[in-house]
Amino acid sequence: MTDSEYGLDLANIQAGVVQPRPSHYVACYLILQVLDAEVGRHLVEQLIPYVPSSEGWEGSSAKPVLGIGFTFTGLRALGVPEETLASFEPQFQEGMAARAHILGDRGPSAPDQWESPFASGEAHIALMAMASSKEQLEAGIDAARRLLDEHQKVRLIYRLDLQQLPTGRTHFGYRDGIGQPLIDGLDMEERPGQGPAIRPGEFLFGYPNEMGGLSVGPSPDEFGRNGSIIAFRKLHTDVAGFRRFLSEQSETPEEEERLAAKMVGRWRSGAPLVLCPEADDPELGADFQRNNDFRYLDQDPKGFACPMGSHMRRAYPRDSLEHERVAANIHRILRRGATYGPMLPEGVLEDDGAERGIVFILIGSNLHRQYEFIKTQWLQDGVFINASEEKDPLVGQTDDPQTFTIPGKPIRRKVTGIPRFVTTRGGLYAFAPGINGLRWIANLGKS
Repeated sequence: MTDSEYGLDLANIQAGVVQPRPSHYVACYLILQVLDAEVGRHLVEQLIPYVPSSEGWEGSSAKPVLGIGFTFTGLRALGVPEETLASFEPQFQEGMAARAHILGDRGPSAPDQWESPFASGEAHIALMAMASSKEQLEAGIDAARRLLDEHQKVRLIYRLDLQQLPTGRTHFGYRDGIGQPLIDGLDMEERPGQGPAIRPGEFLFGYPNEMGGLSVGPSPDEFGRNGSIIAFRKLHTDVAGFRRFLSEQSETPEEEERLAAKMVGRWRSGAPLVLCPEADDPELGADFQRNNDFRYLDQDPKGFACPMGSHMRRAYPRDSLEHERVAANIHRILRRGATYGPMLPEGVLEDDGAERGIVFILIGSNLHRQYEFIKTQWLQDGVFINASEEKDPLVGQTDDPQTFTIPGKPIRRKVTGIPRFVTTRGGLYAFAPGINGLRWIANLGKS
């Protein structure tokens, strides 16, 4: 389907929302606090020229991408009228910290343990910059720094620098970014195995969605249309603990890699277990035309290759739920992941005290049936895989050691004593308006 058939207003969609990250990247997230509404709106107005739209965007590595999002408290701090604030879904109004007990953020992941300012209500504006080199990144955010110097009543209260690891993988060693959905109506490279194209209303307000209607955003339409809701998650990864666990549960390095693959659903190279269940195939893992081209019901209905409870199968069950008439497509989200912190040297099994992990940006138009559903029903709860007591073995938030079931013949294997490998360091919900929505904010209060 072409852009014209859906009427996608590419000139008013922030490029960072629907366009993939560069293949080699550095990034920076800045969080601002607004102390004066008029000054804050003036800053937004001055930042708009630096926010590229999706029109004509070709993923050029020669220019950075700057994106802007606003928390609910941030929109209020900017003077957005109460009737507009009330038009957001309740989950967004509450904010991620207030939803922590539902999302499973307890114990060391609880909001009272988060880094400042995530749970304070002082995080108002989130600036997200990404580029292909440090020089391009600094050039891209230089304008924002200069403007902040001029606006003393808008404070920079948090900065997080990120960059791709030398391996090009996550801290746990896995290739990432393979299973992104295809957006119907957007000129994107289609890769085998992406599944059916998803209607744009699942990610952008004002367009047809998978429920058969239009995704209704905040009012007025000038403000809400072409905007998206973002879930920001900063996750600390216990790499040494993960390595120790694999070692303790295995007798050989080969068994360690096999267990690591079973827990995620892919070998660390990116090769899916459904296509190569017995041994890794790095060439397949690196081939984006093949490494996602499979179905569960046709090729692995009982999970003998890729366990039902693996991270990948939980996060997106694909066709696994077709017989139960569950439409996985209404739960698809866009993912933008980036790593922070230094690599733990290969083979090291003791933590060195460094902060390292991943930031997930999850993009959609409905927190309730997208991000929050996936987090609570698929990652945290095992009912849909008939294992109600089991959580995601890699990212599940748990207070007690967990169990992971690996189907097998003649008997299955129960992996027990799984500790917490991922701890939430902070998170927030933000609204990323379209370009016209940014102008609407900037023009508030003007006669």
